[in-house]
Amino acid sequence: MIEEIYIRDIGVIAEARLELRPGLTVLTGETGAGKTMVLSALGLLLGERADTGAIRGGQPQATVEGRWLVTADGALAERLAEAGIELETLASGNSTKQAELIMNRSLSAEGRSRAAVAGRAVPVALLSEVADYLVAVHGQADQQRLRSASAQREALDQFGGPELENVAARYATAFHTWRASASRLEQLRTELEHRLREAEELRATVAELEAAALEPGEDVKLAELTERLTHLEVLQQATTTAHELLSSEGFGEASDATSLIGQARKSLEQVAHFDAALAEQADQLREIGFQLTDVAAQISAYAGDLEGFSPSELQAMHERRALINSLTKKYGKTLDELIDFSTEASNRLLDLDSSTEQIEQLEASVDGQLADATALANELTNLRNAAAVELAAAVSAELSALAMGAASLVIQVTPAAELTSFGGDQIAILLSSYQGAEPRPLGKTASGGELSRIMLALEVVLAKTAQTPTFIFDEIDAGVGGAAAIEIGRRLAKLAQTAQVIVVTHLAQVAAFANHHLNVQKTASATFTASDVQVLTGEARTAELARMLSGLADSASAREHAQELLALAKA
Repeated sequence: MIEEIYIRDIGVIAEARLELRPGLTVLTGETGAGKTMVLSALGLLLGERADTGAIRGGQPQATVEGRWLVTADGALAERLAEAGIELETLASGNSTKQAELIMNRSLSAEGRSRAAVAGRAVPVALLSEVADYLVAVHGQADQQRLRSASAQREALDQFGGPELENVAARYATAFHTWRASASRLEQLRTELEHRLREAEELRATVAELEAAALEPGEDVKLAELTERLTHLEVLQQATTTAHELLSSEGFGEASDATSLIGQARKSLEQVAHFDAALAEQADQLREIGFQLTDVAAQISAYAGDLEGFSPSELQAMHERRALINSLTKKYGKTLDELIDFSTEASNRLLDLDSSTEQIEQLEASVDGQLADATALANELTNLRNAAAVELAAAVSAELSALAMGAASLVIQVTPAAELTSFGGDQIAILLSSYQGAEPRPLGKTASGGELSRIMLALEVVLAKTAQTPTFIFDEIDAGVGGAAAIEIGRRLAKLAQTAQVIVVTHLAQVAAFANHHLNVQKTASATFTASDVQVLTGEARTAELARMLSGLADSASAREHAQELLALAKA
């Protein structure tokens, strides 16, 4: 509930403080006194777009502050907690814990806008989000919006209550899941031709690389081996000579290095007992002899390998190197990169070859998801049809009380051309202006005054399912007078039994039903114009109602009529 609104330097209002209460509050005043500025200030506080033209002339900035009483552990408190804002719980004897919420908005002449919630600076967008939990504002623009299909569907769904809300939420999830899968399927189908071309190219690449049977480091090994075989004769001659010099039986007992080292070792061993140093040197020669024997064996093995090669093998190696060079040049990769690429290409080919299977699986999934969404859409349609009958009857009864007794509301739920995120229905609220008249769309048959009363009738009926604690109506009685105006006042009072209702009105018949009457008064001089908001009670209120009835606050007959209205409202 709104407890207080403080306004400074907005339009003609220099400074005003509106103390609001539960029940029905009306705001009245002469044309141009500033009633609209009060709603403009509230709009700023609720996150509407700022306009520097709203700042009072000559002032550096405009300020508006609002104080609300909210449920301490409700959805709004949870949302604020997510934004890092904690509300302080008030001491209360009620079972429902309550907290005070203070919101501020300022607008400078330079166009800078600042917002705060519970003393903490916040983005203006948060004010708009918070507003959804606090108030429902209805002006003439909202009455026009009632002509739209979306607003009519929202009204019906709200009346349907928690069961319809639950099915609608489940349907929305199923619908978006189906649409996402269907979009993916369409994408796969579009890409299929491209994927088939890519698969064909990759298949040739993989076949070529698999046939080459490349091995890591093979190019380096081939280069070394080719170089060796190219100089085969020279290498054979050198290794044979080296081997014979190291270990050979063809040149006598002391012709090779191994034998000579052996003889030297034996010579030292024979005299080692005379000098220990010679024994150590003999041991070193023994180790050298072992090493020479190993080297000789390695050279012999190397020479043996050379004898196993033929010119045809050298030709094969040249051809193998040419193949590897050709492939690395073709694909612009090194040998190791080419081997990795071959593996990647094979994996990609497997993925591409499975595209058809993926499409078939996704088609089955899409069909199942569509069936689920359709089933929930049908369930939603049944609930809407049931709610439409009840809502139409309830609103028609309210219209009868609002001096539209011959009119009745008809709510049609018809199949849409295709499923949408809101279901498979088209919702249309029709008005039958008199008994037996063909129902016609609101946009074609309802006048501005009738739209005002239909809007009010809907709000009264929907108040039972509404979560919004405060309703604000801006001249909902436009185009209405006489008995219809009295019934609008009566219905607003009825709505105020379950919610806080604030009404800007120019009709005394409506204002008479208020629990709390605020009046915007303008003071003007040659150099200064300002408006103030005053609470009217007793004679002051009677005088204001008289002014609204006749334009003359001191008219005896108007005062008598005003008192009659007050008595009627009280009764």
